[in-house]
Amino acid sequence: MNRPASRAAASGTSGALRPAYYAARSGGWRDLWTLLHPPYTAWHLSYVVIGACLAPTVRVDRLVATVLAFFFAVGIAAHALDEWNGRPLRTRIPAPALVTLASLGIAAAIVLGVVGVRRVGWPLIPFIVAGPVLVVAYNLDLAGRHKDGLFALAWGGFPVLAAYVAQAGTLRWAAVLAAGAATALSIAQRHLSTPARLLRRQAVGATGTITLADGTEQPLDRTVLLAPLEGALHALSLAVVLLATALALARLT
Repeated sequence: MNRPASRAAASGTSGALRPAYYAARSGGWRDLWTLLHPPYTAWHLSYVVIGACLAPTVRVDRLVATVLAFFFAVGIAAHALDEWNGRPLRTRIPAPALVTLASLGIAAAIVLGVVGVRRVGWPLIPFIVAGPVLVVAYNLDLAGRHKDGLFALAWGGFPVLAAYVAQAGTLRWAAVLAAGAATALSIAQRHLSTPARLLRRQAVGATGTITLADGTEQPLDRTVLLAPLEGALHALSLAVVLLATALALARLT
C-alpha cells in the first residue's frame, strides 16, 4: 500500500535555510566564521600540505609560510570577494570591510610569496603572479561558463603545485599527478556543492516522491535532497584534512 507523502514534502519545507550547512547565525563575529567557510578552507589548505609533503625534503618554515599565503589568499581574500559580489552568505559585514579584507589578504599572500622567492628562486614567481589573478577571476565571475573548471584548477591543483615548488624549487611528476587528483576532487566538490547551494540559497521549497518497485512512496523535500550532498561534502573535507595530517606527521615526526 502506498504511503501518503508527508506534510513536509507536500509543502517542500518552504522557508529560508542557512546559506551553508556550517553557517552561523548572522551578526557579529559569527559572520566572520561563516565568511571563512571553515570546512572548505581547511580542505583546500590541506592540498598545500599534501603538495609540500611530496617533496624530497620538507622544510617546516616554507610549509608554514605557504599555508599562511593560501589562507590569506583563499580563506580571506577569495571569500571576502565572493561575499562582496552578491552576498551569497547573507552576512552583515560592510562592503568596504570586505574589500579591505580582500585587498589585505592578497597583499599578505604576495608578500609571503616574494619572501619565498628569495629562498626558493624564480620558479615560484609564476605562482605569485597567477594566484591573485585566479582569485579575482573566479570570485568576480570573470570566467563565465568555465567557472567550474577554473575552480577545480585554482582551488585544487594549483595549491599542490605551488606548495611542491615552494619546497623543491622545481616540479616532478609526483606533484603533477597529485595536482590532477586534487583537481578531480575539486570537480567532485563542485558537482555536490552547486545543487546544495541552489537548494539552500535560491529554492523556496521542493516537493516530490520516489515510487519504489513495491509501490511504496518516499517523500522528497529540501532536507532529503540536501542530506546526501552535504553529507558527502562533509566526509570529503574531513578525509582530505586527515590525509594531509597523516602525511605531515609521517614526514615531520
